[in-house]
Amino acid sequence: MPFTADAVAAQQVQERLKSLFTIVQDIEKKRNICEQSINTLQRYSNDDKGQNIQKTKSLIKTAMTQTEAERDVIEKALQKIHEIRHIKNERRIQARISAANNESIRIGTWMKMLQSSAQTLPLFVGKLGEKAPPLCGAIPAERSYIAKVGEMVAALVPGKGDEKIWILAEVVCYSVGAAKYEVDDILKEQNQKGRHSLSKSRVIPLPLMRANPDTNPEALFQHRTLVMALFPQTTCFYKALINKPPTSHLDEYEVLFEDPSYPEGFSPPLSVAQRYIIPCKQNNRGSSTVAATLPVDEESDSESDAALSR
Repeated sequence: MPFTADAVAAQQVQERLKSLFTIVQDIEKKRNICEQSINTLQRYSNDDKGQNIQKTKSLIKTAMTQTEAERDVIEKALQKIHEIRHIKNERRIQARISAANNESIRIGTWMKMLQSSAQTLPLFVGKLGEKAPPLCGAIPAERSYIAKVGEMVAALVPGKGDEKIWILAEVVCYSVGAAKYEVDDILKEQNQKGRHSLSKSRVIPLPLMRANPDTNPEALFQHRTLVMALFPQTTCFYKALINKPPTSHLDEYEVLFEDPSYPEGFSPPLSVAQRYIIPCKQNNRGSSTVAATLPVDEESDSESDAALSR
């Protein structure tokens, strides 16, 4: 009896989970060895008072080597977790486009899925002094970057009348010749037009990793920075000001959404995950409010399309 795609995916996940279990055990061993090395260094430093410099250097070198070994094993574990997430995401994409799985998903369920996606976004763990890469936290994608099938993006799509709105969407494909994305509205089951063909300049890739404030503060939007953020319990991005950036890798941003109904012109502070905060798309036609749209400059958009087609 041939294996179904779901069965194959489940087997692949199980294989990686077994491997991950072994790696986690190895991490514990490496951690114990590392702690023993550090304790030895501390005891020697207290007893010797730094008299034997060569001995101290040797113990420091040993501790650093063992710490690097622990770090390497942790990276292997993170890689296995990334592979598991990738396999599950591939199956989700296939299930979504399959005619046999064309059931509508309730909005409440989608909101929970989006929150879970934000909480499980991988945390960037670099070497000492290593800068965060593109699409980590506030670091934007490189100009040549093409979002992969299944990745979530912010997409500028037609709204009511002549309005355009930024929505949360999923990449279906990218045409190199036309320099256009095909994207699906995350809530396409609830909307009449779920699929959109958009130029690259109307699509902003979302972060693929979270930034750690302790090690990579440069990869976070700072206080009073103008951004676009996903309004809580919706799938639309609006202009907002950063009121408070995360102080730990578990924290969310605290943002103030533009809203003229308040005397200050901004809403009370609301929490938004790193995954759903992106650079503000500037426009030359004046600012917009939380209840309005966020148009881009048509002329610059045309120039961008022409540059991509060359």
